[in-house]
Amino acid sequence: MEILIKAAQFILSLSFLIVLHELGHFIPAKLFKTRVEKFYLFFDYKFSLLKKKIGETEYGIGWIPLGGYVKISGMIDESMDTEQMKQPAQPWEFRSKPAWQRLIIMLGGVIVNFILGIVIYILITFTWGVEFVKPLDVKNGFAVNELFKEFGFKDGDKITKFNGEEPLDVTDINKHLFLRGITSLDVLHEDGTSETISIPEDIGNIMWGNGVMEPFSVRTEAVIDTVIVDSPAEKAGLMKYDKIVAVNGTPVTYWQEFTNLVVNSNDAINIDFERDGLSKTATITPREDNTIGVSNSKLRGITIQHKEYSFFESISKGNSLAIWTLKDYITQFKYVFTKKGATSIGGFIAIGNIFPATWSWQSFWGITAFLSIMLGFMNLLPIPALDGGHVVFTLFEMITGRKPNDKFLEYAQITGFILLIGLLLLANGNDVVKLISKFF
Repeated sequence: MEILIKAAQFILSLSFLIVLHELGHFIPAKLFKTRVEKFYLFFDYKFSLLKKKIGETEYGIGWIPLGGYVKISGMIDESMDTEQMKQPAQPWEFRSKPAWQRLIIMLGGVIVNFILGIVIYILITFTWGVEFVKPLDVKNGFAVNELFKEFGFKDGDKITKFNGEEPLDVTDINKHLFLRGITSLDVLHEDGTSETISIPEDIGNIMWGNGVMEPFSVRTEAVIDTVIVDSPAEKAGLMKYDKIVAVNGTPVTYWQEFTNLVVNSNDAINIDFERDGLSKTATITPREDNTIGVSNSKLRGITIQHKEYSFFESISKGNSLAIWTLKDYITQFKYVFTKKGATSIGGFIAIGNIFPATWSWQSFWGITAFLSIMLGFMNLLPIPALDGGHVVFTLFEMITGRKPNDKFLEYAQITGFILLIGLLLLANGNDVVKLISKFF
C-alpha cells in the first residue's frame, strides 16, 4: 500500500507539471498564430491511450510516462518530423515566425515551471505556515560525526549562529553547510562554554568526498519509535516506546550511542531496555548491514515552533523559498559531474521515494514545487532536444543574424536525444542497482 501511495503522488505530481509546462509552450504559440498539431501528456510512440482532435490540435495521453510534448508545425523537435521541413515554409509554422516570438515560445515552459514553483510556495506558506526549531530548542544538542569533531565540535553542542546570525531553523544546519557557504558556527558546549568555530571554505567538497552528508544529527533519547516487521528486533520482542538502557553492558542514554554500539558489533548483542517500568533483556543477531530494524524520531529531541503568515507576508516568504530552492539546486548540481555524482543520480524510483508513504497534501505540494523548479532549471540546460538547446540556437540567430540550417538542427536534435536517453538509462540504472542491492 505504501508503494501505491508513493506512486500515486508521483504520477499526479508529474502529470500536473508536464501539462502546465507544455501549456507554457502552447499558449504563446497560439497567441503568435503558430499551428500546434499535438498536445500530449506522456509520449505516444506508435499509439496513444486516449486522443481527441479539437480544431487543428490533437490532444491525448501517451503510454510512455517519460514526459510530454507539444508538436509545433515547422519545428525540429522530438518527433523528428523532417519531411515537413522539406516543404516550403508556411506562415503558420514555427520557422516562419520572428526570432523573438520563437524565443518566447521556447521559454514558455520553463517560465511556467518557475512561476508555478513560486505560486505553490506562496500558497503553502499561507495555508500551513512555517515550522521551525530555534537553536536552544534542540533539547540535548546535536550528535556530531567524527569528521567534524576534528574541527572542535563535541556531542551535545547546541549551534546558536550560522555565520554570526541566528538561523530561523537550526535543523537546516547540514543543508547550509553543504550548499550555502557557512564559514563559522557559534556553539554552546554542554559544559556551558561558548565558542565560534571556523569552517573550511571547501566544506561542501569535504562532506561530499567523505560521504558525510549529515555531520550533525539531533541527539535524542534512546527510545524506539518504529520496529520493522520481520526484522531481528521484532523477532526478539522489541516494541515501540521501549527505552534502551544498555548494549552488551555498556550504558546508553542517547539514540546515537545505541546505533553506534549496534553498528560496530560483530555478533549477537544483548540489549537491556525498559518497558512500562520493568527491566528486560533481548538477545539479537544484527542483519548483514549491522542493523536490527528499529528507528527513532528526532521529534523527541526538539521543540517545534509554528508561525502563520498573512497572504501578503506569504508572497515574500514564498518567493524567498523558491529562490533558495533554485540556488541550492544549482549549487548541488556541480557534484553531478564527479565520479561519485554519476553513481548517485536517481531516476523515477528515487524521485518517487521523495514522496511520503502516507498521503499528505502539504508534503505533496512542497515536493511538487521543488520538482517544478528543478524541471525548469534542467530544461534550461543548453542541450539540444531540451528547451535550453533551442533557446541557445535562437539567441545565436538573434545576435549574429544567421539562422542555423535545418540539417544542423536535425543532427543537433538527434545528438541531444541520444544524450538524454543515456542520462535516463544511467539514472534509472542506478535505481535498479540500489534496489537489487537491498536484497543481495
